[in-house]
Amino acid sequence: MDIQKLIQQIKTKKSMLCIGLDVDLDKIPKHLLVLDDPIFEFNKAIIDATQAYCIAYKPNIAFYEAYGVKGWKALKRTIDYINDEYPDQFTIADAKRGDIGNTSAMYAKAFFEDLNFDSITVAPYMGKDSVEPFLEFEDKHTILLGLTSNSGAEDFQFLKSDSDFLFEKVLRTSQTWKNSRQLMYVVGATKADYLKTVRKLLPDSFLLIPGVGAQGGSLEEVCKFGLTGDYGLLINSSRGIIYASHQEDFAEKAGQKALDLQSAMSKYIN
Repeated sequence: MDIQKLIQQIKTKKSMLCIGLDVDLDKIPKHLLVLDDPIFEFNKAIIDATQAYCIAYKPNIAFYEAYGVKGWKALKRTIDYINDEYPDQFTIADAKRGDIGNTSAMYAKAFFEDLNFDSITVAPYMGKDSVEPFLEFEDKHTILLGLTSNSGAEDFQFLKSDSDFLFEKVLRTSQTWKNSRQLMYVVGATKADYLKTVRKLLPDSFLLIPGVGAQGGSLEEVCKFGLTGDYGLLINSSRGIIYASHQEDFAEKAGQKALDLQSAMSKYIN
């Protein structure tokens, strides 16, 4: 998906909402567990109930890998369902890959060609030759971990490198890489006070913002400091939507939570 199509979806739906599909069999409604593929059936119901209010879905790959072959089959069915039934949705493989060049090339092939995701999250620690293989795929996007919301982020991301924090150096350096126009960046909602700094370095890039909802991030602050003329934000909520209910009304409740967030976002979208 190209960026202009994503921007048009934001305008059309008046939404910047990305929904994380982080499926834990211990948390989904018990009545689904008797089905042959409870992960997919849960996802399908959530997607059908929320697709009108969001512009992206983000399966966290660990939640599928944990269940072995069955999990991978459920992931494949899920991404195929989105691509077939709701092709205007932007899809994100939350895989946080990143390795030496030939390995990254294989990761890119797996997620961009076989699974046909629009984008993938990537860790930048190993530098440009671990990221550029992902950037070789036309109309695919690489979402670089920039400034994360976990407590351990301060272990490295706020170390000083010359006069910059390390995360600032990562953002600045990444803009020099081949096909860097295809980069997006992860910036945690709980780090909203740093969004002004991020926007000085990345005035036009799309940012994936996790942490609104269950993690306590502020939608108002994210939009205040992160919005661009083309919106430039994908605001993720996972647990706060998909686990809104553990009963048979789980999809309906998820749809209502998604609608609530979309309504809150709509006032920021012309």
